[in-house]
Amino acid sequence: MSDLAAFQNHLGFQFRDENLLRLALTHPSVAHESGVATAHNQRLEFLGDAVLQLVLTQKLYEQFPEFDEGELTKVRAKLVNRSTLAEHARALDLGAHLILSRGEETSGGRERASALADALESLLGAVFLDGGFDAAREFILREFTADFGTLAGSSGIENPKGELQELLQSRSPHAPEYQTVSATGPDHDRVFECVVQHEGVELARGRGKSKKAAESEAALAALKKLRGEKTD
Repeated sequence: MSDLAAFQNHLGFQFRDENLLRLALTHPSVAHESGVATAHNQRLEFLGDAVLQLVLTQKLYEQFPEFDEGELTKVRAKLVNRSTLAEHARALDLGAHLILSRGEETSGGRERASALADALESLLGAVFLDGGFDAAREFILREFTADFGTLAGSSGIENPKGELQELLQSRSPHAPEYQTVSATGPDHDRVFECVVQHEGVELARGRGKSKKAAESEAALAALKKLRGEKTD
Protein backbone atom coordinates (compact mmCIF):
# COMPACT_ATOMS: atom_id res chain seq x y z
CA MET A 1 0.00 0.00 0.00
CA SER A 2 1.37 3.41 -0.96
CA ASP A 3 1.87 6.18 1.59
CA LEU A 4 -0.97 8.18 0.06
CA ALA A 5 -3.32 5.17 0.11
CA ALA A 6 -2.55 4.53 3.77
CA PHE A 7 -2.94 8.22 4.54
CA GLN A 8 -6.37 8.30 2.91
CA ASN A 9 -7.43 5.34 5.04
CA HIS A 10 -6.30 7.32 8.07
CA LEU A 11 -8.26 10.37 6.87
CA GLY A 12 -11.39 8.34 6.28
CA PHE A 13 -11.76 9.83 2.79
CA GLN A 14 -10.71 8.29 -0.52
CA PHE A 15 -9.79 10.74 -3.28
CA ARG A 16 -10.86 9.99 -6.82
CA ASP A 17 -8.14 12.40 -7.96
CA GLU A 18 -5.02 11.88 -5.84
CA ASN A 19 -3.41 14.87 -7.54
CA LEU A 20 -5.71 17.08 -5.48
CA LEU A 21 -4.42 15.47 -2.31
CA ARG A 22 -0.80 15.95 -3.42
CA LEU A 23 -1.53 19.59 -4.21
CA ALA A 24 -3.11 20.10 -0.77
CA LEU A 25 0.06 18.74 0.82
CA THR A 26 2.47 20.88 -1.25
CA HIS A 27 3.84 23.79 0.77
CA PRO A 28 4.52 27.11 -1.05
CA SER A 29 8.20 26.83 -0.13
CA VAL A 30 8.61 24.22 -2.88
CA ALA A 31 7.87 26.84 -5.52
CA HIS A 32 9.99 29.50 -3.83
CA GLU A 33 13.03 27.24 -3.57
CA SER A 34 12.84 25.85 -7.10
CA GLY A 35 12.51 29.29 -8.65
CA VAL A 36 10.10 27.97 -11.28
CA ALA A 37 6.30 27.97 -11.46
CA THR A 38 5.22 25.08 -9.23
CA ALA A 39 1.66 24.46 -8.09
CA HIS A 40 1.19 24.60 -4.30
CA ASN A 41 -1.63 24.63 -1.78
CA GLN A 42 -2.36 28.33 -1.23
CA ARG A 43 -5.34 28.45 -3.61
CA LEU A 44 -6.81 25.33 -2.02
CA GLU A 45 -6.26 26.92 1.38
CA PHE A 46 -8.35 29.91 0.28
CA LEU A 47 -11.16 27.61 -0.84
CA GLY A 48 -10.96 25.34 2.19
CA ASP A 49 -11.16 28.28 4.59
CA ALA A 50 -14.45 29.36 3.01
CA VAL A 51 -15.90 25.83 3.11
CA LEU A 52 -14.86 25.40 6.75
CA GLN A 53 -16.39 28.74 7.76
CA LEU A 54 -19.69 27.91 6.05
CA VAL A 55 -20.02 24.41 7.53
CA LEU A 56 -19.17 25.50 11.06
CA THR A 57 -21.37 28.59 10.84
CA GLN A 58 -24.39 26.51 9.81
CA LYS A 59 -23.74 23.90 12.51
CA LEU A 60 -23.32 26.50 15.25
CA TYR A 61 -26.41 28.41 14.07
CA GLU A 62 -28.50 25.24 14.29
CA GLN A 63 -27.03 23.84 17.50
CA PHE A 64 -27.08 27.02 19.59
CA PRO A 65 -30.33 28.94 18.86
CA GLU A 66 -29.90 30.88 22.12
CA PHE A 67 -26.62 32.47 20.97
CA ASP A 68 -26.68 35.92 19.38
CA GLU A 69 -24.46 37.00 16.48
CA GLY A 70 -21.62 38.11 18.74
CA GLU A 71 -21.54 34.85 20.69
CA LEU A 72 -21.65 32.76 17.50
CA THR A 73 -18.80 34.79 16.02
CA LYS A 74 -16.71 34.35 19.16
CA VAL A 75 -17.25 30.59 19.26
CA ARG A 76 -16.51 30.17 15.55
CA ALA A 77 -13.30 32.16 15.94
CA LYS A 78 -12.13 29.70 18.59
CA LEU A 79 -12.87 26.77 16.31
CA VAL A 80 -10.91 28.16 13.35
CA ASN A 81 -7.95 29.87 15.02
CA ARG A 82 -4.47 28.77 14.00
CA SER A 83 -3.72 26.73 17.13
CA THR A 84 -7.00 24.81 16.92
CA LEU A 85 -6.53 24.06 13.23
CA ALA A 86 -2.95 22.97 13.85
CA GLU A 87 -4.12 20.62 16.62
CA HIS A 88 -6.57 18.98 14.24
CA ALA A 89 -3.86 18.74 11.58
CA ARG A 90 -1.57 16.98 14.06
CA ALA A 91 -4.35 14.54 14.95
CA LEU A 92 -4.61 13.71 11.23
CA ASP A 93 -0.80 13.38 10.97
CA LEU A 94 -0.71 15.98 8.19
CA GLY A 95 2.79 17.13 9.07
CA ALA A 96 4.35 13.78 8.20
CA HIS A 97 2.91 13.96 4.68
CA LEU A 98 3.66 17.59 3.78
CA ILE A 99 5.75 18.18 0.67
CA LEU A 100 8.29 20.80 1.72
CA SER A 101 11.37 22.53 0.37
CA ARG A 102 14.69 21.49 1.83
CA GLY A 103 14.97 24.73 3.75
CA GLU A 104 11.47 24.45 5.21
CA GLU A 105 12.16 20.85 6.20
CA THR A 106 15.34 21.68 8.08
CA SER A 107 13.75 24.64 9.85
CA GLY A 108 10.99 22.52 11.39
CA GLY A 109 8.23 23.19 8.87
CA ARG A 110 6.46 19.90 9.56
CA GLU A 111 5.65 21.02 13.11
CA ARG A 112 5.04 24.71 12.42
CA ALA A 113 1.51 25.67 13.43
CA SER A 114 1.01 28.00 10.47
CA ALA A 115 2.02 25.31 7.94
CA LEU A 116 -0.20 22.72 9.61
CA ALA A 117 -3.22 25.03 9.82
CA ASP A 118 -2.82 26.04 6.17
CA ALA A 119 -2.46 22.41 5.11
CA LEU A 120 -5.66 21.46 6.93
CA GLU A 121 -7.61 24.18 5.14
CA SER A 122 -6.02 23.09 1.85
CA LEU A 123 -7.06 19.51 2.54
CA LEU A 124 -10.64 20.63 3.15
CA GLY A 125 -10.59 22.50 -0.15
CA ALA A 126 -9.34 19.36 -1.90
CA VAL A 127 -12.05 17.22 -0.30
CA PHE A 128 -14.65 19.75 -1.44
CA LEU A 129 -13.41 19.70 -5.05
CA ASP A 130 -13.08 15.93 -5.14
CA GLY A 131 -16.22 14.86 -3.30
CA GLY A 132 -18.50 17.88 -3.27
CA PHE A 133 -19.99 19.92 -0.44
CA ASP A 134 -21.69 17.00 1.34
CA ALA A 135 -18.42 15.08 1.55
CA ALA A 136 -16.57 18.14 2.84
CA ARG A 137 -19.32 18.83 5.38
CA GLU A 138 -19.22 15.24 6.65
CA PHE A 139 -15.44 15.38 6.98
CA ILE A 140 -15.46 18.72 8.82
CA LEU A 141 -18.21 17.76 11.25
CA ARG A 142 -16.48 14.49 12.04
CA GLU A 143 -13.35 16.43 12.95
CA PHE A 144 -14.88 19.43 14.74
CA THR A 145 -18.20 18.51 16.36
CA ALA A 146 -16.52 17.14 19.49
CA ASP A 147 -15.02 20.61 20.04
CA PHE A 148 -18.39 22.34 20.21
CA GLY A 149 -19.18 21.31 23.77
CA THR A 150 -15.82 22.47 25.07
CA LEU A 151 -15.70 25.76 23.18
CA ALA A 152 -19.32 26.78 22.97
CA GLY A 153 -20.53 25.32 26.25
CA SER A 154 -17.97 27.10 28.34
CA SER A 155 -20.33 30.00 29.16
CA GLY A 156 -17.50 32.49 29.04
CA ILE A 157 -14.92 30.17 30.61
CA GLU A 158 -11.84 30.65 28.46
CA ASN A 159 -9.59 28.17 30.29
CA PRO A 160 -11.59 25.48 32.15
CA LYS A 161 -8.50 23.62 33.40
CA GLY A 162 -6.90 26.80 34.70
CA GLU A 163 -10.08 27.98 36.41
CA LEU A 164 -10.67 24.58 37.99
CA GLN A 165 -7.13 24.50 39.38
CA GLU A 166 -7.51 28.01 40.76
CA LEU A 167 -10.84 27.12 42.41
CA LEU A 168 -9.56 23.92 43.97
CA GLN A 169 -6.29 25.41 45.19
CA SER A 170 -8.25 28.13 46.96
CA ARG A 171 -9.59 25.31 49.11
CA SER A 172 -6.67 22.88 49.19
CA PRO A 173 -2.94 22.82 48.38
CA HIS A 174 -3.47 19.98 45.91
CA ALA A 175 -3.99 20.43 42.18
CA PRO A 176 -6.51 18.40 40.14
CA GLU A 177 -5.23 15.33 38.31
CA TYR A 178 -6.31 14.11 34.86
CA GLN A 179 -6.29 10.56 33.56
CA THR A 180 -7.27 9.17 30.17
CA VAL A 181 -9.56 6.21 30.84
CA SER A 182 -10.46 5.17 27.28
CA ALA A 183 -9.82 5.80 23.60
CA THR A 184 -12.36 4.39 21.18
CA GLY A 185 -13.11 4.47 17.46
CA PRO A 186 -10.96 4.07 14.32
CA ASP A 187 -7.65 5.91 13.95
CA HIS A 188 -9.21 8.71 11.89
CA ASP A 189 -12.08 9.25 14.35
CA ARG A 190 -10.76 8.61 17.86
CA VAL A 191 -12.74 9.70 20.90
CA PHE A 192 -10.94 10.04 24.23
CA GLU A 193 -12.54 9.95 27.67
CA CYS A 194 -10.74 11.58 30.60
CA VAL A 195 -11.50 11.77 34.30
CA VAL A 196 -10.48 14.64 36.58
CA GLN A 197 -9.80 13.83 40.22
CA HIS A 198 -8.96 15.85 43.28
CA GLU A 199 -7.47 14.33 46.41
CA GLY A 200 -8.44 10.87 45.15
CA VAL A 201 -12.07 11.79 44.45
CA GLU A 202 -13.48 11.77 40.92
CA LEU A 203 -15.03 15.13 40.08
CA ALA A 204 -16.20 14.64 36.50
CA ARG A 205 -15.52 13.07 33.12
CA GLY A 206 -15.17 14.51 29.64
CA ARG A 207 -14.93 13.29 26.06
CA GLY A 208 -13.22 14.79 23.02
CA LYS A 209 -11.35 14.15 19.77
CA SER A 210 -8.05 14.70 21.58
CA LYS A 211 -6.82 14.16 25.13
CA LYS A 212 -6.60 17.92 25.55
CA ALA A 213 -10.23 18.41 24.49
CA ALA A 214 -11.40 15.59 26.77
CA GLU A 215 -9.52 17.06 29.74
CA SER A 216 -10.98 20.50 29.04
CA GLU A 217 -14.49 19.04 28.88
CA ALA A 218 -13.92 17.19 32.16
CA ALA A 219 -12.68 20.39 33.82
CA LEU A 220 -15.72 22.29 32.54
CA ALA A 221 -18.09 19.63 33.90
CA ALA A 222 -16.27 19.71 37.26
CA LEU A 223 -16.54 23.50 37.43
CA LYS A 224 -20.26 23.40 36.78
CA LYS A 225 -20.70 20.68 39.40
CA LEU A 226 -18.70 22.53 42.04
CA ARG A 227 -20.54 25.79 41.33
CA GLY A 228 -23.92 24.08 41.41
CA GLU A 229 -24.67 24.78 37.77
CA LYS A 230 -26.77 22.50 35.60
CA THR A 231 -24.71 20.08 33.51
CA ASP A 232 -25.79 18.53 30.22
